[in-house]
Amino acid sequence: MSLRQFKVLTFDVVGTLIDFEGGMIAYIRKTSGLAPERLADDRILESYRRIRAGSDRMRYPDTLVPVYRAMADELGLPTTAGLAEGFRDSIEGWPAFPDSVAALERLKARYRLVAMTNAQRWALTHMAKTLGDPFDDSVTVDDALCEKPDPKFFAFARGRLSVAGHRPGGIQLGDILHVAQSQYHDIGVAKSLGYKTCWIQRRKRLGGWGGSPVPAEVAEPDWHFATLAELADAVEAAG
Repeated sequence: MSLRQFKVLTFDVVGTLIDFEGGMIAYIRKTSGLAPERLADDRILESYRRIRAGSDRMRYPDTLVPVYRAMADELGLPTTAGLAEGFRDSIEGWPAFPDSVAALERLKARYRLVAMTNAQRWALTHMAKTLGDPFDDSVTVDDALCEKPDPKFFAFARGRLSVAGHRPGGIQLGDILHVAQSQYHDIGVAKSLGYKTCWIQRRKRLGGWGGSPVPAEVAEPDWHFATLAELADAVEAAG
């Protein structure tokens, strides 16, 4: 099996291409004034992960508003009016991982790039701009009306690709490589649905799950890298 066999790369965005952990931590440090010695990064992420898991009645990132309020109660964060909404809106400035923009540019020379994100369309618009607007197409929670790991999200995306392909017959399942950081939201369900998968384990050198939900089990991906640049290197090495 070769990386060059694929026509389309579908991407999780938040956590794979955009450093949501760094963006959230930066916001909380700015608004609270709490240094790492008083509030460790891992404590912030653990609180976020647990509270976010129980807050699924709103679309992301709107759900960050009640999540911040609950985190504030738990971590002693300030509750000044507007800070919870600012947590949601901070997504507009969340940074790309250092390798994301250049690696996406390299991959775009070979593949059709499609975003698949649980974020709303307005949020993806900001994130795509941060990434240099690399996507040929995209599917958001506003389109699919559900969030990954719901298989219906993947079904919606596949249907879209099957009729929007750049060759007769559209894009088939075997033409797609799904690239993602989250085992919980992406790798496990994509593999169960027959996708070839590439796990970008952004926390490979840090360990743990950070702000991402802990999967019931770790699915074995077809390719496994620590960075997106490593994927781009492997594609170019494949010839």
